[in-house]
Amino acid sequence: MVSTMYKKPPTTPVGFKSQRMSPPQHGRSPLNKILVEDTLRGKDFLGIGYFKADELKLFLETAALLKANKFDDTQTLFAKGQTLALCFEKPSLRTKVTFEAGMIQLGGSSIFLEDKLGVRESVPDIARNLDRWLDGIMARVFEHNTLIVLADYAHVPVINGLSDLEHPCQALADFLTIKEQKAIKDWNFRGINLAYVGDGNNVANSLMLLAAKLGCNFSIACPSGYKPDPTLWEMAMEEAKHTGAQLKITESPAEAVAGADAVYTDTWVSMGQEDEMAERIKIFESYQVNDELLKFAKPDAIVMHCLPAHRGQEITDAVMDGPQSVVFEQAENRLHVQKEVISLIM
Repeated sequence: MVSTMYKKPPTTPVGFKSQRMSPPQHGRSPLNKILVEDTLRGKDFLGIGYFKADELKLFLETAALLKANKFDDTQTLFAKGQTLALCFEKPSLRTKVTFEAGMIQLGGSSIFLEDKLGVRESVPDIARNLDRWLDGIMARVFEHNTLIVLADYAHVPVINGLSDLEHPCQALADFLTIKEQKAIKDWNFRGINLAYVGDGNNVANSLMLLAAKLGCNFSIACPSGYKPDPTLWEMAMEEAKHTGAQLKITESPAEAVAGADAVYTDTWVSMGQEDEMAERIKIFESYQVNDELLKFAKPDAIVMHCLPAHRGQEITDAVMDGPQSVVFEQAENRLHVQKEVISLIM
């Protein structure tokens, strides 16, 4: 009798490609220009709102260049001998793995710290310790003010891995994905319609700001009381005056999605809001991204989600696993975005 353990033969998966890097094959590597780029060196990366449009385009261009030359070992020079602190108040899959893998691929290393900052010792004291040992601090926190305090007291760059106000690394990965999927040239997002459906949370804030700064039209559908941060909305509206981006808030998902090139959603219940789950599910039940809602978007619209997804709540299985979904392309691009942030500021 043949054991069931051996029913499936060992095969190489379709599309398998080794992650092993090698020297550039045709002389000087195109990645060399990243190493000498110093316009952002030493700056904190706390949010989209802290940067000008040309600086954000540089981040995106660098991510695209790193992705196009993923197997070029020239990149191992970018963080050689450097160590990045990874401070997590919230658990994560994408943020943890992509920053750790990113540092390794750039020739550096990372140290993982998981705890609520400011409990065992003050945030200023943590900052003043870490900056004497390490070359950068990435923090994934509940309160944005924690990042501000870290940046105030540390003399090394501080990176926002997520806060209650912004999720800038995610937004950059999202716009890199839109650029790829819509074949946008020269990072010109004018005429692209991005629709967001759901809670006006940190992801929505960063997407809204980045859209306004890059000239992308942005519509958000959310219930009353769950709109994006009002200060950041005003900032985005001011940016839109200069770029021509059209921004809109509505309570109607169909109105927001009408004519969209990309339809985006996120969880209705973020970490730290678990006690509001039942109430939020009831409030947001008409904000689900499903096949019926997608009929209002363009036929070739892409569907986006920053993950993790609560399937059957904000998005259906049929849509998330359907042909218009690019959620795992977004996840892949988190790696290239983390690497470009590290490469440019550390």
